[in-house]
Amino acid sequence: MTITDLKTFVVNPGNRVPFGSGWGKNWIFVKLYTDQGLEGVGEAFSTGQDLATVQVLEGFKRWLVGRDPTRVMHHWQALHRSARYPMGTASMSALSAVEIALWDLTGKAFGAPIYRLLGGPCRDRIRVYAGGLLVPAAADQVAAARALVQQGFGAIKFWPQPAEYAGESGLALVEHAVGLTRTLREAVGDGVDLCIDYHGRSFSPAEALQTVKALEGFGLMFLEEPTLYDNVDTLAELKAKTTVPIAAGEKIVGRAQWRELIAKRAVDIIQPDPVVCGGITETLKIAAMAEVYHVLLAPHHASGPVAMAACAHIAACAPNFLIQEFGVIDSACTRAIVPEPLQFREGYLDLPEAPGLGIAFDEEAARAYPYRPFDRPVVIDRRDGSIGFE
Repeated sequence: MTITDLKTFVVNPGNRVPFGSGWGKNWIFVKLYTDQGLEGVGEAFSTGQDLATVQVLEGFKRWLVGRDPTRVMHHWQALHRSARYPMGTASMSALSAVEIALWDLTGKAFGAPIYRLLGGPCRDRIRVYAGGLLVPAAADQVAAARALVQQGFGAIKFWPQPAEYAGESGLALVEHAVGLTRTLREAVGDGVDLCIDYHGRSFSPAEALQTVKALEGFGLMFLEEPTLYDNVDTLAELKAKTTVPIAAGEKIVGRAQWRELIAKRAVDIIQPDPVVCGGITETLKIAAMAEVYHVLLAPHHASGPVAMAACAHIAACAPNFLIQEFGVIDSACTRAIVPEPLQFREGYLDLPEAPGLGIAFDEEAARAYPYRPFDRPVVIDRRDGSIGFE
């Protein structure tokens, strides 16, 4: 079996946002075709420079066409090493998409789900938390949290900052975080795990530590990215001063920084994103590094339904897996392009049983949701006009 073609599909689900172009982010899918009629699908992360990622994928096509798709690691090494210099986010996202598509094809070629080719499942189902659903702009976060619990979620994640957080004083941000967390804890009870995504929004580790310390009494499952990801020592220092489990890693794309983050015990939980850090196998290698240090795995997910499926196979076979971010909101677009998604039941995903990723991708439906320019938000401090971090 050989690869005959590679096509990309940049899908915009149609969400509107109050910044930039006015359109929400795209989903970037890649599809591989073979001379035996089998097809494999993968997904890349939307960095905002989506057309750059598409161009990288077109370059990868020249290597892949005419080759055996089941040599997953061989192709990963060829594409990764041929870059000469360290790959950036757009290139690593493209490589991640190709690797996932190769695994999808390999699973279909052998008639088995991907996780069975990686040693079989470590668990019977995959625990998930609702991620990206409780945003500061929500009119009533209490109602939103209760609705998620009614849907079956046993864990939810929210942002502790107010919608207009830029320009707020440090004390005001701490008080808002504490008040919101207390309100949500009272609303959902002690039986629901609460996770907080600080989103690395403070350039001041001291300010972040004040927030973390103030939240120690609420039994949080974890607090994500209390400081900017690019200084591991700062994160390690903060972690050493709190009892709240610290999670981070969604923005890391290279092994060297993963090694530093894990070896310095800067986090309790790693959050690699498979569609940006190198794909399924690379995520499992990162998880194995973490396992040696008794660090848990909670893969990041903020992309489309193909990325969600890739996360599920990682979660199925990683021994140190904790919980999976569940970020695909049910929509007409999602239902059209993946008509038979993974099954969610009472806070868990069922293990995929069909070969490969276990989902089908409708490319005709994908064409009905074409690319739209997407600009990531720029945060401006309303007191002095400086640029903040989002």
